[in-house]
Amino acid sequence: MTPQKRMFDVVFALILLVPLGAVMIVVAVMVLAIDGRPVFFGSERMRFPDRAFTLWKFRTMRTGGGTGGVSGGDKAGRVTPLGRFLRKSRLDELPQFVNILRGDMSFVGPRPPLREYVEAFPGLYAEILQARPGVTGLASLLYHRHEDRILAACRTAEETDRTYRRRCVPRKAALDQIYLRRQSLCFDVWIIARTVAAVFRR
Repeated sequence: MTPQKRMFDVVFALILLVPLGAVMIVVAVMVLAIDGRPVFFGSERMRFPDRAFTLWKFRTMRTGGGTGGVSGGDKAGRVTPLGRFLRKSRLDELPQFVNILRGDMSFVGPRPPLREYVEAFPGLYAEILQARPGVTGLASLLYHRHEDRILAACRTAEETDRTYRRRCVPRKAALDQIYLRRQSLCFDVWIIARTVAAVFRR
């Protein structure tokens, strides 16, 4: 990560925290009042192939049951009504401002992978994780909704994992590789703008 990109992340995060801080408080109160504790959900993700961090989100699932692996149709019944709204609007990802300010993540980059997939595809992620993981990215922008549709058809954790490895990892990695070759602050701003527009379209 260049010093310019890091400065952009910190300054942009601090600016956005002014209006979005109030939104985060409202969402936190809603989760607490409607779904109860815990308000936040922490998931281990990889910053580098050999270094993990805790990615923070607002909790969108009922407690109990396994929390590992990617989310597919096998977990759909555990997503709360409020959680579905938070996911669709991506408000569940607002706590990742903490990850950005800590330096775990950037606004734009490959989505941080789970350890099991980094270990399963070491060569691939050694290249992808040259860029700091992001809240959004080219793969998130262009493939996220398609990935949701693919995984929604999975009925077991095993099928979700198998489908994600076979159909999602290669396609997302290809888009992340395009981002690595073209990354710049201008490209990051374009991805952020397109992401915001996509959220409002939903």
